[in-house]
Amino acid sequence: MKKFIIITHNSSSPKYKQLVDNITDNIHKGNFSKGQQLPSIAELALAKKTAKTTVSKAYDILKQNGIVVSRHGKGFYIASDAVKVKHNIFVLFDTMNAYKETLYNAFKHALPADARCSIFFHHYDAALFESLIKNNIGKYNYYVIMPHFEKDVSTILKQIPADKLLLLDKDVRKLNGNYSAVYQDFENDVFNGLSNCITQLKKYRSLSLMQGNKQFQYVPSEIVKGFVKFCTKNKIQYNIFKNFDEKNIQQNNAYVIFSDADLIRFIKYCNRVKWKLGKDIGLISYDETPMKELLVNGITVLTTDFENMGRKAGELIKNNLHERVANPYKMIVRKTL
Repeated sequence: MKKFIIITHNSSSPKYKQLVDNITDNIHKGNFSKGQQLPSIAELALAKKTAKTTVSKAYDILKQNGIVVSRHGKGFYIASDAVKVKHNIFVLFDTMNAYKETLYNAFKHALPADARCSIFFHHYDAALFESLIKNNIGKYNYYVIMPHFEKDVSTILKQIPADKLLLLDKDVRKLNGNYSAVYQDFENDVFNGLSNCITQLKKYRSLSLMQGNKQFQYVPSEIVKGFVKFCTKNKIQYNIFKNFDEKNIQQNNAYVIFSDADLIRFIKYCNRVKWKLGKDIGLISYDETPMKELLVNGITVLTTDFENMGRKAGELIKNNLHERVANPYKMIVRKTL
């Protein structure tokens, strides 16, 4: 059994985590079976030239996960081969909303029938993000993470073996290794999307971007860069507003709005002052949902294809592929522009 257990001493992954992953992987492969005895802590520490505390910590994690059981005076045994489920998946989103529901449903549909997903939310809290990842290392076969932060989180993500990591919606530039990603190219996507409706936008005096409350809505800085780049190149007067405020809404101008709550407030305000969307004022919403296709006879949207994103992510995991894929993006022009 010891020959199957491998520790790479120059790896950035902690040795205890390597042991947890290695023993779990060997169960997946059928090298270890239920009831089989593991080497003692002292025996494995000596054989792999590591500390007894390292082996003890790994065995404790395996015990907590129900994979290993200790029998007093007899040692450690494989307690369960339930980890033979190849697709036991940790999913970490920022929040849940309509378009993430579309993404998640497409993701689950693309997975094998026996796949199990546990979903968590970090709500843009970096400390919670790190805690959720640390507390679940070694418990899952795959980790699907939505890293929606402006700060660099590559150090946190490096705790996950690269071949078990898939990033969704946003790539992390400083992260290296053979990880997977299905991501948006935010800066170029926004620039190209707005460029596709330049004719409609030219009829307005200016174009304003309303980011909304960052506690509830993540707006990557690359989106702002793409927006500014588009307006500058096309000589369009523009504004960037950090929060929604009715006093910033003016007739004959166009607006890009991110939050669904702000979107409803914007429409209600326009109704109150009797401005017709697409004629007296322009409206572009960010991220497509079924509601936006129907509301006020159709809202113009800048959007990635969330169904495709979820489906592609599920296919990568199902087929054990390691790729980084830019997700398709489009501008859907409707009555509000």
